[in-house]
Amino acid sequence: MSTLSEVAARAGVTSATVSNVLRNRGRVGEQTRQRVLEAVAALAYRPHLAARALAEGRAPTIALMVSSIANPFYPEFALAVERAARTSGHFVIVCNTNQDPLAGRAYLEQIAGTLSEGVLVMNANLDFADLHQTEARGTPVVLCMWERPNDPPGLPCVAVDFRRAGELAAQHLLERGHRRIGAIVGSKRSGIHAARYEGFVDALRAAGVKLPRTCVRYAPDTIEGGYAAARELLDLHRDTTAIFATNDLPALGSIHAAFDLGRNVPDDLSVIGITDIQLARQSRPPLTTVAVPTVEAAEMAVSLLRELIERPPDTRHTARHTAREQPRVCVASEPRLIVRGSTGTPRRKRG
Repeated sequence: MSTLSEVAARAGVTSATVSNVLRNRGRVGEQTRQRVLEAVAALAYRPHLAARALAEGRAPTIALMVSSIANPFYPEFALAVERAARTSGHFVIVCNTNQDPLAGRAYLEQIAGTLSEGVLVMNANLDFADLHQTEARGTPVVLCMWERPNDPPGLPCVAVDFRRAGELAAQHLLERGHRRIGAIVGSKRSGIHAARYEGFVDALRAAGVKLPRTCVRYAPDTIEGGYAAARELLDLHRDTTAIFATNDLPALGSIHAAFDLGRNVPDDLSVIGITDIQLARQSRPPLTTVAVPTVEAAEMAVSLLRELIERPPDTRHTARHTAREQPRVCVASEPRLIVRGSTGTPRRKRG
């Protein structure tokens, strides 16, 4: 196996220059870069990751912490992160906390700064104090898809306006003529889906439509949770013509519940979700949803984390607070409505 020194000797440069070319760092002239790449190809050089980490005091990996890898959204997001990270020579370690703060703390203590250069956090139910401590120890932390762009979390983040997503869902149902609507919130009352629900309710209120508390259910963010909540809503309010779910999984569960109750979607019941996971496109009928910019947010989060990693360790904690150098909140594109087969007009309005 060829070594970094052998590549450097063949290209007539220093080992540091070879490292900069391979990791896309520093300023290297184009001719020099080409000589290095030709030497790498000729010698079939492959970097030894463990040796690189020891030599440089940094690991070529970043950690992505998620709350539940069983939720299909997180693998989709992880794939986008992995693709973005690969462009800078980084690998991704996916850490599944299973919504357990203690598991998240253990990951931070054992991985951050040793096995990973930085940490991306995606709804991992972590204590912010633990995240601040990780950052203070010199390991950058970036929150992914923060749901309230106008309410900074005190850490670098990439935000998506989920409140707007809720508004778009409400406006779509209202435009279709729905007034007897149920809602399923895939988190606790003050949980991560609160902004989505608030946007939905505000849009209804602006149109003069009330959403009684008995028409709202807080349920696990799963297909099973959505199924159980929809059964309750439809048993209690048989005149419900539409259900809004704050995520696609509970929305899909609502479609299943409607089927078991003998109600056709969308003729008897319209269903709309938020996110646009792959299952939303594959369901029958395909799910109307408000798509969020998953790939864009992942790319922005990786880019922000890389910027923080590149800063000298003794300046990372202070530099992120300087708005001139790095905005605390980077906002991704606005969510957009994707109309599919699960929503229509109430049966009574059909001609």
